[in-house]
Amino acid sequence: MAVLGPNGSGKTSLLRVLLGQQKLSGGSMETPEGLGIGYIPQQRALDSTITLRGRDLVSLGYDGHKWGFGLKGMRERRQRVDAAIEAVGATAFANRPVGLLSGGEQQRLRVAQALVCDPDVLLCDEPLLSLDLAHQQAVSELIDRRRTEAGTSVLFVTHEINPILPLVDRVLYLVDGRFRIGTPDEVMTSEVLSELYRTRIDVVRVRGQIIVVGAQGAIESDQPHHLQVD
Repeated sequence: MAVLGPNGSGKTSLLRVLLGQQKLSGGSMETPEGLGIGYIPQQRALDSTITLRGRDLVSLGYDGHKWGFGLKGMRERRQRVDAAIEAVGATAFANRPVGLLSGGEQQRLRVAQALVCDPDVLLCDEPLLSLDLAHQQAVSELIDRRRTEAGTSVLFVTHEINPILPLVDRVLYLVDGRFRIGTPDEVMTSEVLSELYRTRIDVVRVRGQIIVVGAQGAIESDQPHHLQVD
């Protein structure tokens, strides 16, 4: 499921509630007991002076929430970390300091960190932010491979709908407390977005890409919800 909407609509707040980091002001949330959750945070450049290795970053997803450095289970830990790193194609740079890696390489490691504990649900907070098109495609395919091979549910907050459009089953679109949920074809229409934004919005599909046109002209096709409207 892709989660779309303008800045301030509550996309990241939704993830924070699901992660238990933010309390609801109303309503309720039910989480099945024992549900495993993986989390991919927004892409942020790491300081070049950080000496933490890539594999150390991934291992934090396995036991970073625990105190101490006990030797029990070290073999399983290493095997799980190695498997996660290999799954995202990061073996070649796993032993390098993360501060010296490119944005795309760092993001691959963040995906591995989220997958190392074999989650049932994967929460992704704009994992394509600041990545070029090649890295956007690579990260999207990594996450989708996990969905198809392991049956993991994915909640994908993004400003870049077009790179993942062929992979999305449903869309949740949030605007000023209003929302619509459905398939991409049901939600990404002129009628639905005009209703949500309460102004005339035109949705045009060109060569498999979505272009949204608001009151002030065309919006970039890979950012359909950055609408500047009066």
